[in-house]
Amino acid sequence: MKKALALLLALVMTLALASCGKKDGEIGIDPGPSNTTEPAATPDNTPAEPAGDADYSGYTIRIYSNSNSTERTTWLINEAKDAGFTISIDDNSVISGDTAAIQAANENKDGDLIFGLNETRWSQLVGGTYENLKIVDWTPSWAGDVGEYAYPNKAYGLVIQNVLMLYRNDELGTNGQELHFDHWADIVDCGYSWYRQNKVGGTTNANINSAMLYAFVDPASPAGGISVDGWKTLWKYCEEGKSGGEDYKYGFDPLNKGDVQVSTFYSSSLYGKIDAAGEGSDAPLKGTMEPENWALVDIADGTYYIAEYIGILDKAGRSEEETAAVKAFAEWFGSADVQAAWGEEFDSYPCNTAAADILYPSGVPEIYTLKNFALAKVDGDTTYAEYVAAHSSEWTNIMTNLGFYWADASGAAAEPDWDNLDWSTLTQSAE
Repeated sequence: MKKALALLLALVMTLALASCGKKDGEIGIDPGPSNTTEPAATPDNTPAEPAGDADYSGYTIRIYSNSNSTERTTWLINEAKDAGFTISIDDNSVISGDTAAIQAANENKDGDLIFGLNETRWSQLVGGTYENLKIVDWTPSWAGDVGEYAYPNKAYGLVIQNVLMLYRNDELGTNGQELHFDHWADIVDCGYSWYRQNKVGGTTNANINSAMLYAFVDPASPAGGISVDGWKTLWKYCEEGKSGGEDYKYGFDPLNKGDVQVSTFYSSSLYGKIDAAGEGSDAPLKGTMEPENWALVDIADGTYYIAEYIGILDKAGRSEEETAAVKAFAEWFGSADVQAAWGEEFDSYPCNTAAADILYPSGVPEIYTLKNFALAKVDGDTTYAEYVAAHSSEWTNIMTNLGFYWADASGAAAEPDWDNLDWSTLTQSAE
């Protein structure tokens, strides 16, 4: 979606960007989770230069990220160059997804900085899960603007994203009936057809599963800290949901075409997809700021947010001057002006509240006002995001070992004998 950015350009801004159409992207971060406010018009969308007159371009900053579509990497390389930095970052044809990004950084041991990922990965990263990755102590000047999205003195939020449950309320959907759930998992009893993903892996898929399992947290359960009823419900979600096989990678298209009545999608590309909905359907979804034939399912629990963060790696052999260049880049990239430009260009919502004010001076879009249960406490002082991080590998193993998420009916696995499962084995990798 093409939004105009409301911004009186700071005197330090010198480069004007020609803003183009929105790009569809995965978040992973790109943490972005119906819009009610339209930004005011401005002729230009220009990120700021770093403070001072320093030129850090003599050192090539090696970056790892899963927020690395070709458009994003090209934009960042060019803008960083104009701001006095030289960076190296692979696009998603080389590294795709958060697992690949962090594993490559851990194996190559040449990284200066990581951005993207989500709380699951960042809690592991900050906690020392990866033997070759250590985060440098660092606090940017804009740290106070990201609120709860921070690992203090370690990593700070860039982009917020959440997973959304949407439905059509026209004749191809509920015919005006509003949908209200207590939990995400209530979709299995909603009486309408729904889309479900067709594989276990992937950041968005994992976030949807985390939302589905939230109501079934049971720290005492041997089934990965989730009650057996939770796994039964997720199985029903797979068994009775509609998958488009390889034709539908995400849930927007089947809802847009009217193939299902309820679906799931991630926030960062929603408005852009709706703006272009007529290109892929004879009966498309209509209305972004004021939805005409669709709505968000009203879910009492809220939704599962993730946030992309940025942190500086402790790279062996890097000099103090080179480390200063890395810190200066991180300071620049997370600043309000640059994050507003990034958000405008790639239809994402910034953690930095000053950047959000630039993008949406009239108020926060509805999809980012939903209750966030990722930060709800579920086990003592443990947040649900931390709980997911602690159990995510077990959940992946359970779903893989039992055969969740077949691509089509011909590949459907038999429903497990839930009363006679060896969870101690199922929570382990099949390898």
